[in-house]
Formats: sequence, C-alpha cells, structure tokens
Amino acid sequence: MAIDTGRRKLLGALGGGLLLSGCDSWSQNDGFKRFLSSSEGLTMRAQRLITGRETLAREFSSAEMSPVFRANGNSTADTSMYRAMLANGFGDYRLRIAGLVERPLAISLDQLRAMPRRSQITRHDCVEGWSAIGQWTGVPLSHVLGLAGLRDSANYIVFHCADSLGSTPYYESIDLVDAFHPQTILAYGMNGEALPEAHGAPIRARIERQLGYKHAKFVMRIEVVASLDAVYGGKGGYWEDVGDYAWYAGI
Repeated sequence: MAIDTGRRKLLGALGGGLLLSGCDSWSQNDGFKRFLSSSEGLTMRAQRLITGRETLAREFSSAEMSPVFRANGNSTADTSMYRAMLANGFGDYRLRIAGLVERPLAISLDQLRAMPRRSQITRHDCVEGWSAIGQWTGVPLSHVLGLAGLRDSANYIVFHCADSLGSTPYYESIDLVDAFHPQTILAYGMNGEALPEAHGAPIRARIERQLGYKHAKFVMRIEVVASLDAVYGGKGGYWEDVGDYAWYAGI
C-alpha cells in the first residue's frame, strides 16, 4: 500500500507541476523526457523485484467505482472500416493474431465472449494526472496466446489499433511478463455493459500495472515479434516513438 500511495503522489506532483491539458503536453516537456529516459529501466527492474511477476494490481469493490470515467486518447477510430463495423454491431469484427505464432487466428467478438473471462475493478491512472475506477470484463490475453501458440523466438506482443493520431496508426506493446499477467485482459465489457466506443470498442487491452497509454484501444490485430526495432518508430508504442514516453510505464 505504501508503494501504491507513493506512485500516486508522484503522478499528482508531476501532473500539477506541469499543468497538463493532454498527453501531447508531456511530449513537449524536456524535463519529463529526461525523467522518463533515466528512470524507465530502474522502474521496471525495481517493480518486478519488489512486487513479483504475478502480483496483482489493487482491485476495488463496486461501491468504489467512479461515477464518471473519462475516456483517454481518441474517442473513436474515424475510418470507413471502423464506422462500418460499429454500425454492424461489430458482427464482422475479427481479432487477428499473427507473427511468431504456430496457429494464426481470426477470432470474432462472439468467440471472444465465449472464452474464459475475467472481471476486475481497477484504477486507471492516466499520464495526464487523473485516475478513475471502473470494472473491466474480457478474456485473459494469456488464453488467446495459448490458442495461437507462441514460437520460441517470441519476446513482445504488439497491439495494432484502428485509430490514428494524424497519419500514424496507434499501437502499443508489452513483453511476455505483462502479456501473461493474470490481470492482462482483452476487455470487451466496461461497468457491466458492452465496451463503449469512446473507451475503445470492441476490444481494448487492460494492462493493470501500467499507465493508461499502454492500454491500447480499438485493437484490431495482435502481432507477436522477437524485436520492436522494425515496428513503426522502433520504441514500442506511438507515444514512445513521438513523445519519448517510457516503454515500461509500470505503476
């Protein structure tokens, strides 16, 4: 609990001191860039040493859920393909699993909903300095990866998304430790309802021990890779590429 409180104080101090209005504000602050660059490796090693690989993020009761849960990042994926899927209730949606897998998959939303599920009430911490508590329901990423079968050379999981910032598609990535964490899920439900468009419908990643920008929304494809070097800018995520965000955003 003391570790958790300290992290929240750090987020609040950074958010208040920089008077941020959005994620792009962080990318313009040279001091924050240096902070992320110098602390990322230490943060990852320290967190995994202290908490253990499968230590759970705190879960809350339904009475503690936030009355308002604002959406982070894009509120829609404004492409003709996404608009068509949205209008069709995502009946033709297929989550594609490719890359370093034995069995490439194309999984419908109904198939995902029929798989083993996990529900968790957790706190979302945004790099902008705000947080909210909500309930997420989905299939553990570990289950889907198990169906696909990872090759021995697999090291990272890349989430390719339907939304873009400018002309650049949004993407994020995690390593296998976070991919197989019990609370890492592909969420299709929020607060007892279908995942809303503004929160990343039909599927968003929930990586509960990391900051909000790692929780990719509008996930269309999961790619399993050995290295991140050849994926877009090579740093493992949209904000990591353009804003010098930390690839490991553990909290």
